Amino acid sequence: MNKSPLSRRNFLNIGMGIIGGSALLSGKSLAQKHKKGVILNPGMGHQNGTTMHNSAKQSVSYKDGEMNPMKYLTTFDYGKVRRLPNGGIQREYTIIAQDKEIEVAPGVIYPAWTYNGYVPGPTLRCTEGDRLKINFINAAHMAHTIHFHGIHPANMDGVFEIVPTGGSFTYEFTADPFGLFLYHCHVMPVKKHVEKGLYGAFIVDSRTPRPPAKELIMVINGFDTDFDGENEFYTVNGFANCYAENPINIKVGELVRIYLVNMTEFDFVNSFHLHGNMFRLYRTGTNLSEYEITDTVMLCQGERCVIEFSYKYPGMYMFHAHQNEFAELGWMGFFNVLPAVS
Repeated sequence: MNKSPLSRRNFLNIGMGIIGGSALLSGKSLAQKHKKGVILNPGMGHQNGTTMHNSAKQSVSYKDGEMNPMKYLTTFDYGKVRRLPNGGIQREYTIIAQDKEIEVAPGVIYPAWTYNGYVPGPTLRCTEGDRLKINFINAAHMAHTIHFHGIHPANMDGVFEIVPTGGSFTYEFTADPFGLFLYHCHVMPVKKHVEKGLYGAFIVDSRTPRPPAKELIMVINGFDTDFDGENEFYTVNGFANCYAENPINIKVGELVRIYLVNMTEFDFVNSFHLHGNMFRLYRTGTNLSEYEITDTVMLCQGERCVIEFSYKYPGMYMFHAHQNEFAELGWMGFFNVLPAVS
């Protein structure tokens, strides 16, 4: 048998004729693997002209208390809150860089570099004007930093303040302006530190809050599991096809707000496409009133947006990358829209 690595495109050709599930990649150490796992295409079969979701769940188990893609979707870290003498709010966070093997698809174990043991790292959330204190501890085997997008002093930028193994650094700045941002390691080669998993979302809420909604965080990315400089899997919140196998329940008429961040390395763009609907697109989330209406948004790495929508009709609706290869390699999900309760 030919044990040489397959290209992702050859691999796609193998998987295209098999519908509705995910194949396991044998073995547990990626360094010893010589063939990739196949992400098959759930929900692409049709019955009576309607997309039919595969009801079989992926055989993935999560340890109690650990982060997983379903939990990550609605988990926001508001930090430890303290009232300052001037009446302001201080929020204190702790982020630990550590090396950890993570499962990125059924049976596919990847040696990641993580913030707080998961890829993506925690979604930090605060309000414009809050004083932020982020305690960074480097428990990994390489030097790392945290670079925050947004406005802050030069000595808090995470570029020159390299934190060695066993070291620590405290970032302190005022949250400004409001919007959707991100953070990531900025040690060179930056593309390696990002692709290995050192990134997360950073939400600064406006003092004038957005309307109440079902809020979801989605960080889109890729994983280069055979270390050849191109991605074999594409995921939302770290696990391929998670929301295809575990549809997200929403209700007819319910306002849904997605904080969408693109941290895909090795590909110029990634995207989000919503089926059977349109959404309001707030680019970077720094404006509460100006938006465009579309059903697809393209994002370069580091770009992000806030999207809002509600469904008129019940049913199972797909969302996915509109790079179809990405969708077929794991970047796909479903909204299960339930009838509104009268």
